[in-house]
Amino acid sequence: MLNDDSLTETGLPLDPSNGRVLIVACGALAREILALIDRNGWSHLDLTCLPAIYHNHPEKITGAVREAVAQHRNRYSDIFVAYADCGTGGQLQAACADMGVEMIEGPHCYAFFEGNQTFAERGETEITAFYLTDFLVRQFDAFVWRPLGLDRHPELRDMYFAHYEKLVYQSQTDDPALTEKARDAADRLGLAFERRSTGYGDLATHLARL
Repeated sequence: MLNDDSLTETGLPLDPSNGRVLIVACGALAREILALIDRNGWSHLDLTCLPAIYHNHPEKITGAVREAVAQHRNRYSDIFVAYADCGTGGQLQAACADMGVEMIEGPHCYAFFEGNQTFAERGETEITAFYLTDFLVRQFDAFVWRPLGLDRHPELRDMYFAHYEKLVYQSQTDDPALTEKARDAADRLGLAFERRSTGYGDLATHLARL
C-alpha cells in the first residue's frame, strides 16, 4: 500500500523485479505510474521515486536525480526520468542530456497532465489559476496550507492569493471524495473552483514509448 506521507517525505524505494528500464520519478507521480504499469502489463518497467516535497524545493531535484541515475545505472539497460522541468530553470534538462537519459517534456506536471500543447494554448487566459492534481489534493495541507503558514496565520491568505481567481483541479481519476476535497481547498483559499478531468495526459504517452 502506498502512503502519501511517505511519498511526500521519503519517496518510493526501488523494489527490483525483472525490469529492464528504470523510471526515476517524483513521488507525486507514484500512484499514476504504477497504475499505468499495471493497466498495460509493462512488466519491463521498474519504479523508484524521489520525495514529492521537492516540488516545494526544486533546487534539490537535479542533484537528487543525478544521484539516483548514478546509483542504478549499471543494473538497467535504460533509465527514464519522470520529471518535467519542475522549476529547475533548465538545469534538470541539461543534467539529463549530460547523463544521456530522457525526461518528460514540458514546464511542470500540470502541463503534461493536461497535455503540453493544450496547456500552452490556454496561455495567458489562465495566469490567475492555481492548480492541484490528485496527489496535491490529498496532500494539500502538507504542500500548501502548512508551508505557507496558513495554519498559524490564516490572515495571510488574501495576500498570498490576491492575484489568483480560481483553483483548477486536474483530476487523474474519477473520485467524488477527491473532488469534494479539492472544492474544500478552493473554499479555504477563497477561490472559484473548476474540475478538469485530464487523466494521465502526456505522462501515459511518454511511458508508452518506453
